[in-house]
Amino acid sequence: MLGSPPLWGVRLSETVYLKIGPDSEASAADNLQYIQGTVEELGQREAWPESLTFKVNLVLEELGLNILTHGGKGQERRPEIEIVLTSEEDALTIEVVDDGQPFDPLEDAPPPVVEAGIEERNVGGLGIHLVRTLMDDLYYQRGDGKNRLTLVARRD
Repeated sequence: MLGSPPLWGVRLSETVYLKIGPDSEASAADNLQYIQGTVEELGQREAWPESLTFKVNLVLEELGLNILTHGGKGQERRPEIEIVLTSEEDALTIEVVDDGQPFDPLEDAPPPVVEAGIEERNVGGLGIHLVRTLMDDLYYQRGDGKNRLTLVARRD
């Protein structure tokens, strides 16, 4: 890849800041792999249980894919995504901020179809349900042209 890296990470004690710029030439898979590696490093450094690292990676993959796939519709560029991970003694707080299309996953996501057989389900639709199931607390707000989703996962 030419030019400066599309991603940056700054580690400050227990907090990690990540950013995926709108002009990133990296693929969604490359961006998500970078996030996953950063989560795993933080989890090792902070002695998270493996189950917490797994949950955080799964949630960030789902949210990241949703933002990269749907957040830029109607715009000329991909949305910018900022992720802040704050590891505390009893919980991990994740803040995901993007400047994509307004979307409140707590109110706007369609209810999941979990009773139907796999052949009767549409592709997709379970991701936000998964995020809600895996995280202990979720909060959403829209302001200054940005979606801001805050998630909390308590340590097992």
